[in-house]
Amino acid sequence: MPRRVRLPLAAAVVVVNAVQWVVSEAVAAAAWSHPPYSYAVNYISDLGVPDCGTQFQGRDICSPDHALMNASFIAEGILFAFGIVLLARLVTGRTRRVVVALALAHGVGMVLVGLFHGSRGGVSVGLAIHGGGAAVGILCANALAIIAGSLRSLGLPVAYRVFSIVVGASGLLSEAFVGASAGTAGVFERGGVYSWLLWSSVTGVLLLAGQLRRPGVVENVAV
Repeated sequence: MPRRVRLPLAAAVVVVNAVQWVVSEAVAAAAWSHPPYSYAVNYISDLGVPDCGTQFQGRDICSPDHALMNASFIAEGILFAFGIVLLARLVTGRTRRVVVALALAHGVGMVLVGLFHGSRGGVSVGLAIHGGGAAVGILCANALAIIAGSLRSLGLPVAYRVFSIVVGASGLLSEAFVGASAGTAGVFERGGVYSWLLWSSVTGVLLLAGQLRRPGVVENVAV
């Protein structure tokens, strides 16, 4: 695929991907009526649970639009992996292999998140797969952001590099505090997820802006 097609396509994919997640999450959250969904207390994964009732940790879960959220999880994994694999062509050798591996691992992890979910039955094999997939997805996506900021060879703008490293590191740090308090679990989980959604959106927008303004140096805008 020619670069003039590959890069704008990759940029559009990662931006659309972030938008579809945020919109799907908002729609699924709004569909909750009793009890109301809390962005601070509830996990994002609660939106994908098909059963109504207490799942675990005392949270009452009933997500009418669980199918929408699970489809969004799966779409995110596929779209993010596809977009990053296309952008990986901008680097070579071991770095490219690492970027591709992380992107694919993230994709598989998020597809598993959408296919396996919790239920009011409590801890189960499906829930364990879901948790493992989420952990892999979050770790790999934030690691990609950090790598993007660490690649001096691409001549990336300093501001973009700093942004990428800070966002990726903040996402990983946020996840470390998810279990600190039941009242803030949703906040810290979103810190680890919105980090890569923000990074991919900014990367995609900058790439598209560079493609429009300076097509000859578009490779200096994204990983």
